[in-house]
Amino acid sequence: MTTLLATGVTVTFGSRTVLREVSLAVPGGQWLALVGRNGCGKSTLLRVLAGLHTPDAGSVSLDDRPLRAHSRRAIARRIAVLPQAMPPVPALTARQLVRQGRYATRGPLGMLAGGDDEQVERALADAGVGDYADAVLDRLSGGERQRVRLALALAQDAPLLLLDEPTTYLDVHHQLQMLDLIDRLRAERGLTVVTVLHDLVQAARYAGRIVALHDGRVHADGPAAEVVTADLLKAVFGVHGRVWHDEVTGRPLCAYDRVD
Repeated sequence: MTTLLATGVTVTFGSRTVLREVSLAVPGGQWLALVGRNGCGKSTLLRVLAGLHTPDAGSVSLDDRPLRAHSRRAIARRIAVLPQAMPPVPALTARQLVRQGRYATRGPLGMLAGGDDEQVERALADAGVGDYADAVLDRLSGGERQRVRLALALAQDAPLLLLDEPTTYLDVHHQLQMLDLIDRLRAERGLTVVTVLHDLVQAARYAGRIVALHDGRVHADGPAAEVVTADLLKAVFGVHGRVWHDEVTGRPLCAYDRVD
């Protein structure tokens, strides 16, 4: 079953066209990774899919209904978004931030009542932030704050999770830990996941499907083993390199030799 469907999406900022007639179907339960060079339209496409940016042409549908026909609260009950960055909120604790994820379900009166519900506690536990749930956010490390932001998205209890560079601020150890966590939660919760990822090897390792964007268009779309090739490295990333498949996982690995 297709959950999200983008058809002919075009987005222009000033004189620059960022997305050009992009069409993309996202079935339920899939992990899809958006990859490509900086400025190719990955984050913009994610925002369009989340209903946070209205395309200049084309459309997006959610569960076979136009996205624009859904209210913002209705969209929030279906789609949770982890953006690249969030504005700092002085003196806010991790728990207080994660509670905000319940607004779409509890509404303003429910939020005024305060307190945590089952989904807040579950989100804190699943994201592994229970030990510092009552710590002030600006006293946490970048990696800890990133986990809190994931907990905020999880607290919405939405079946679609859209993540813009979820490994930002993390070292390699914590990058893999974060992606392992997302993969586990996807399986346990039955989530549909769309991520923007810069690391092509990590995208190939975790995502069941890779969509490579180039010059605002879909250059390649399919399983990692088919999409990640030496030709893709050159055409999309401007890099000459080699691609082979891991003997254990069967997933593609890359070595980058030189740039054009």
